[in-house]
Amino acid sequence: MIVAACHCGSLRLEIDSPPTEITECNCSICRRYGVLWAYYTPDQVRLQAGALTDIYMWDDRSIAFHRCRTCGCVSHWAPVDPGRNRMGINARLMAPEIVAQARVRHLDGANTERYID
Repeated sequence: MIVAACHCGSLRLEIDSPPTEITECNCSICRRYGVLWAYYTPDQVRLQAGALTDIYMWDDRSIAFHRCRTCGCVSHWAPVDPGRNRMGINARLMAPEIVAQARVRHLDGANTERYID
């Protein structure tokens, strides 16, 4: 198990295993957030009891971005449709040595929605 935690420690995500691959996306929101996404199924991730997040949904409202209410760190995105079995965890909240072991993929989310590496 690994942990992804915000800056203040109020929000912690427990994850079954470290990512083998993470995605850097250049879409309008991801590049502004500066996140690296590690993808998991929701049953592989546990949000610490009592953690409070604010949610931001943009335009098509297919995913909800979560951030810590205290320090503002973006922690994850979750699908609005409960039938979608994938979520993104901000790998920048994981220990640097965990992130260093993962392959970084580059997604052209701004234009083609394809990996460009």
